Amino acid sequence: MDFLVLFSLYLALMLLGGGLICICWRTQYLNGLVQGGAQAISRVIPECLQRAVRRLLHYLFHTRNHVFVVLHLVLQGLVYAEYTWEVVGYCRELEFSPGPLLLPAVLLLVNLFFFALSCVTNPGTITKAHELSFLRVYEFDEVMFPKGARCPTCDLRKPARSKHCRVCNRCVHRFDHHCIWVNNCIGAWNARYFLFYLSTLTASAATVASISAAFLVQVAVFSDLYLESYIDDRGRSQVVDIVFLVQYLFLLFPRVVLLLGFVVVLSCLLGGYLCFQLYLAATNQTTNEWFRAGRARCRRCRHQAQPPPAEPRVFQNIYSHGVWSNLGEIFLPAALDKRKTK
Repeated sequence: MDFLVLFSLYLALMLLGGGLICICWRTQYLNGLVQGGAQAISRVIPECLQRAVRRLLHYLFHTRNHVFVVLHLVLQGLVYAEYTWEVVGYCRELEFSPGPLLLPAVLLLVNLFFFALSCVTNPGTITKAHELSFLRVYEFDEVMFPKGARCPTCDLRKPARSKHCRVCNRCVHRFDHHCIWVNNCIGAWNARYFLFYLSTLTASAATVASISAAFLVQVAVFSDLYLESYIDDRGRSQVVDIVFLVQYLFLLFPRVVLLLGFVVVLSCLLGGYLCFQLYLAATNQTTNEWFRAGRARCRRCRHQAQPPPAEPRVFQNIYSHGVWSNLGEIFLPAALDKRKTK
C-alpha cells in the first residue's frame, strides 16, 4: 500500500481514537471497556506478570515521579535536534529566510519557561492555615460542591471547586487535573502557566511542521518533479501525482518526512486539546467539573424513564460570568497573594 495512504489511515485512526476515548471517558463507557479488556487479558497472562504490570502502572500514573517529565524533554530534544540537523541545514542551502527558521527555537525557549513554571508552581494547596480564605473564594452550588463537605484524608473542610489529588495527596484549590507531563496538579495558581505552555507547545509543533513541509515543497518545485512522468508496474507512462511525489521525497529525505508526519499528528492532538482547554477557560469550567457534569447527565438520562421520588437537582455552572471575566479569573486568580503557602 502507498506510503501516503498508510499515513492518512494512521492519522485518521489516531484522531478517531482520541475522539472516541474522550466521548467514552466522559460517559463512563470507557471504564466498562477497560474492565472487560483487563478481565479478558488476565486469563492469558501469568499472575506474576500481571502484578508487575500493575506495580509499574501504579508507579507511573498514581505516584509523583519524573518519568514523563524526562520523557517529555527527551522527545522535545530529539525533535529539535532532527529539525536543526536536517531541516535547517537543507533550508539554508535553499536560502530560506533566517527569521522563520529561528522561530521554533524562540518558541522552544518560551515553552520551556512556562513548562518549568507549570512544574514548580504551587497549584493552590489548601492547608489548615488558609482553609477559611479558600472557603470564601467560591460559593457552594449544593450539587457538585455541597457546603460542609470534608476531605477525609486532609481533615479539611472542602472549599467549592476543590478536589483531593490522590497522586499528590493534597487538596487543590480550583482543581483541574493532575498532569503527568509536568508532574504537578493544575489548579488556580498555575492554570495560566499551563495554558501558555500548551499554546507554545502547539505553536512549536505547527511551526516545525510548516517549515518542514515548505522545505519539501521547495525541493519538488526546484527539481520540477511534478512535471515529470514515470513508468508504472504495467509499463504505462503516468504523470507524477501527489502519492508518487511523497514517496519519492521519502526516499530522498526519510527522516524529514517522518519528522513531518510526527509533528503533524502531534499538532492535531495538541491543537484539539488546546481548544478544549480554551473552551473550559472561556466557560469557567475545570476538567474535573466537565467530567463530573457529563457523568451526572448520563446517570440522569438512565433514570429518566423511572425517576426517583425525590428528583436530584441538575448541575448548572454558576461560576461563569462572561468570557472576559472567566479568562480574567484564569490569569488573575483569586487569593494569588497566598501562592507561596505549602
